[in-house]
Amino acid sequence: MLSIIGVSLLSVWSLVAVWMLIDVRNELRSALDDRLAASARMVAGLMLQLPAGAPPGSSSQSASPLDVIARDGLACEVSLLRGEVLFQTVARTTGSPSLASAPTGYTTRSFGGREWRTYVLEQGGIRIATADRIDVRENLLRDIALTAGIPFALALTGSLVLLWFGIGRGLRPLEQLRVALALRRPDDASALPAMSPPPELRPLVETVERLLARTHAAIDRERRFTDDAAHELRSPLTGIKTNLQVLQLASSRPEHEGLAGQALSSAESGVLRLQATLDQLLMLARLDGRPAAGEFAPADATTAVRQAVDDAQANPSGAQNIQIECPPGPITVMVPAPLLNSALRNLIDNSLRHGAGSTVFVRVECADSGTVHFLVGDQGPGLTDEECAHAVERFWRRGGGGSGLGLAIVKAIAERYGGSLSLLRGAAGGIETKLIFPGYR
Repeated sequence: MLSIIGVSLLSVWSLVAVWMLIDVRNELRSALDDRLAASARMVAGLMLQLPAGAPPGSSSQSASPLDVIARDGLACEVSLLRGEVLFQTVARTTGSPSLASAPTGYTTRSFGGREWRTYVLEQGGIRIATADRIDVRENLLRDIALTAGIPFALALTGSLVLLWFGIGRGLRPLEQLRVALALRRPDDASALPAMSPPPELRPLVETVERLLARTHAAIDRERRFTDDAAHELRSPLTGIKTNLQVLQLASSRPEHEGLAGQALSSAESGVLRLQATLDQLLMLARLDGRPAAGEFAPADATTAVRQAVDDAQANPSGAQNIQIECPPGPITVMVPAPLLNSALRNLIDNSLRHGAGSTVFVRVECADSGTVHFLVGDQGPGLTDEECAHAVERFWRRGGGGSGLGLAIVKAIAERYGGSLSLLRGAAGGIETKLIFPGYR
């Protein structure tokens, strides 16, 4: 980056310097040309103010023009016009070439092997020719370029050095951050080393720190989830393996035929439990760490409740009484129908499993805030306040039934679509779960 910035600045200022040099060169040429013209007009004015017949060299005794001393590189020639073409030179700069062949106005001509810039003025019978050497002009331009260019080059070099030093010092916290991240172990959850970045870099450093914190939290969550899932899968697999071993032993002895049937039934139950646990684990994996889909069809609350109740009652364990209370008319919820059905089914199954045979009620309410409330409760033994707080955690369960993932799945669905899940102790006993989703507006 330093190289790119340095080369860019050097290129820009080099172009500026070239442009300034070209502009100064043109302005200098114009100024020197104006000086030649002004000198010619001044000499012409002086000559015209002399008395008649008094101009130098006008007498017959004048055999040669007067010599005029001037600075090296400048020339001036004064002539008297004789007719339209012929003229007589009456004064000339010492050592300068003859300018008799120079045309009127500005021109560049070669005299004596050197280039001269000339200006010729004819006025009142007098011809004034002024000239200066091109090499003198170029030397003057070179001197001006050196006078202005050396400080410019020193200033540019100093600016690049200061820029390199300033950027290097300003980006030093980023280099420290890079080194810290390169040396960091994947399982290191400690905070980054203290650094004092400039205000421009502080948001970036804070964003990296927050990203690391979220990454460590996700890794810890996945590690705990993997450990708990391994334990939950190990139990049904061990039970299935044990029942298959019992079945293998009993099948070789006719007197243990009843034991073989019992072992086969237990193995089948273990397979079903394993399948249910795997399905719930896969759903949690799909819900974790992914934002809600941007495009989906909203679900109808009443339809979802009735579908979930029908699915629950289709299971022999859910044949007990379930009461439904839904307001009339359509109620649209901003949740995909399959996920809303899964959440309600988990809540109903949870109440059926822990309601001790009591009636399970499912109620839908529309709040003034535009949210839709799903209330599912029973009149079973219920939970303590502490148990209600832990009930939504993964793999938490009271007793040996279930996988401990049902309420965790409901909570994940609610959080993904802007809702919430809460567990309350019922007034008449049991547990009342409240699932809230934003309604469709």
